[in-house]
Amino acid sequence: MKLISTLLLSAVCTAFPHANPTLNAATHVIYSYPEASPPASLLSLISAGKVGGVILFGQNVNANLSTYVSTMQNAWASSPTYDGHPLFIMTDQEGRYVRRLPGGPTLSEKQVGESADPAAAATQAGDDAAAALNAYGVNVNLAPVLGVYRQTGDFLDQWERSYGNTSSLVAECARAFIPAQQSHGAIATAKHWPGLGAATADEDTDAEPVTINLSLKTLRSVDEVPFAAAIEAGVDMVMASWAVYPAMDDKPSGLSEKWIKEELRGRLGFRGVTVTDAIEAGALVEYGDDANRAVLATQAGMDLILASARNVTQGEAIVDALTQALENGELDKAEFDAGTARIMALREAFKSRHVQKTA
Repeated sequence: MKLISTLLLSAVCTAFPHANPTLNAATHVIYSYPEASPPASLLSLISAGKVGGVILFGQNVNANLSTYVSTMQNAWASSPTYDGHPLFIMTDQEGRYVRRLPGGPTLSEKQVGESADPAAAATQAGDDAAAALNAYGVNVNLAPVLGVYRQTGDFLDQWERSYGNTSSLVAECARAFIPAQQSHGAIATAKHWPGLGAATADEDTDAEPVTINLSLKTLRSVDEVPFAAAIEAGVDMVMASWAVYPAMDDKPSGLSEKWIKEELRGRLGFRGVTVTDAIEAGALVEYGDDANRAVLATQAGMDLILASARNVTQGEAIVDALTQALENGELDKAEFDAGTARIMALREAFKSRHVQKTA
């Protein structure tokens, strides 16, 4: 995190190199697509500098993926926004049941936590995740999950996506997984802030609104502890949950200034990049269309918007909405530019790691 903080200071002191508000807005939007190969429409947008990154799902992964990723990076290299940094290509490579790419981690987070030496197992998982990502040119992992699960078979535990049911164990694994993965160049993401460990088996924010009624004392003393450990370990990104935590706010975490600006950045001191969960999630049904949700999330302090409906036009609509919100003053330009600086600092940190690896 020290490297990113240094780079962030440099980025903040340097004006964003593209005055075009659309290109500025596009830096904040992660696109998705529905088939194995990236469609011509997406490649055209990447070449035009109107894409901040791409998220890959199972249907995007086949034997030609490395070639497709190279095609996207080549399109990016020809764009007006290219400055020597790679386009973000991200996926979910958590372990065992939740893996988009061939390779590790073969153990689930729960198996890591239950091993004889959780820290060693988490370190190996971080190494394995980075190896899988690097094999295909993917540079961002939307992992690890840092929820502290409460009941056997609940939302996180049913797919073994939690390291354990104590904050100390989850924090221990976070401290091991994150630097192990990032030491190989891949960007890590702590999710889902401030934690989905108390969600029951049927409470899925992808499908519907979820409310987690925990006291602020419990949230801070249990659920936030692994995130604090991740920040201390230098995690690059944090993904916010779409659940509502009434102890802090009546808005979902990713739409809440209290959760993002005050608690995550203020109280915990996170200086890296924030990223939303899927902007099309059913949990946000009362907040309008995806474009409106993206503006609300950005107002709350989210840097990257995850347009993961496997539809290129979804990303385009969000870029247009952010551009318009910047032009009409709905978004604070100084705050938005600070988010842009964080994104650019992370790109530079990623590039610097790879230079160090090959030196």
